[in-house]
Amino acid sequence: MASSITREYLEFQSDRIEAVLASHKIPVRVHGGAVAPRWIRFHFTAAPSAKLNSIRNLSEEIAMALGASDVRLARDGDTLALEVPRPDAESIRLLPLMKKLIQGGAVIPPVAACIGVTDDGRPLLLRLPSPDVAHVLVAGMTGSGKTELMRSLLVSLAATNRQSKLQMALIDPKARGFAPLANLPHVLGRPATDVPSATIMLERLVNEMDRRDRAHISSPRIIIAVDEVVDLLMMGGKQVEMLLTRIAQRGREAGLHLILGAQKPSSITLGANLKANLPVRLVGRVGSTEDARVAAGVAGSYAEKLRGQGDFIAVSNGNITHFQVAHIPSEDMVQFQKAFQGRAAFIENDEEVNE
Repeated sequence: MASSITREYLEFQSDRIEAVLASHKIPVRVHGGAVAPRWIRFHFTAAPSAKLNSIRNLSEEIAMALGASDVRLARDGDTLALEVPRPDAESIRLLPLMKKLIQGGAVIPPVAACIGVTDDGRPLLLRLPSPDVAHVLVAGMTGSGKTELMRSLLVSLAATNRQSKLQMALIDPKARGFAPLANLPHVLGRPATDVPSATIMLERLVNEMDRRDRAHISSPRIIIAVDEVVDLLMMGGKQVEMLLTRIAQRGREAGLHLILGAQKPSSITLGANLKANLPVRLVGRVGSTEDARVAAGVAGSYAEKLRGQGDFIAVSNGNITHFQVAHIPSEDMVQFQKAFQGRAAFIENDEEVNE
């Protein structure tokens, strides 16, 4: 915690929250919370007669009283929470986070990605082979941190799984999002950057899926990451949609997993069958309440209130988890790639091998 976030500061801000709401005849009591790298969460209870919308409508007034750019009202079980940006917001770097996690004795399961830090400060892991995961949709408008999240997810997987156990197929229509990952040993060939090369790659992956189905095998796992999938579908048409849908419907048992990034992932642009087979949604800031509902797959996610720059929610089985994305700056990426030259180094599950 940075030095400016003291107990006195938190108590002062708690008193201000209570005072603003009391002035509108909405008595509340702040009773704790959590301090994360980029925001502070104040937990409070309100009188049974208090209307949630009435509190939400006072968000701007509360933000002014707290000296914040904005605030976000959320639920934490039966408790309400007010999220306030920290005045000394810190970024979360992926590799130091993973190193700290492993040195603390944690075991990262095979084919599980560390993608960020949750409200209570715990690293958030996403285990792709889990029946509740399998395939993932990453959504968010420009500036949300969508592509950064996808890069971090893939680097996390590369850091904890050897090439013999996990491989990656990358499709990057804008030829920018996955460029820093192209030289990882896990990557199958060159990233596809246009419709013809993406179509050939997807056809080969579907053939591999069929081969594995016949042989009853699922290893090595293959992660198929597509940035700006809506652009790819608009240019590639029904053929690309059919190939992606087949993998989404049958890929998990054969060890194939989709990670699809999109700015506005409607059923019209993605296709209803494809979208229905993306059970986990990682959603950053979107433009409207309707965009939030479409991206998250549930109502009331308030993704339109997220702050951008890696402020995300994870939606699975109707449950919403708020988290801050762990990013990998360019200098960390350079050092990470050097680890695979010569005597390749890994942090693999329960053991750390030379970095």
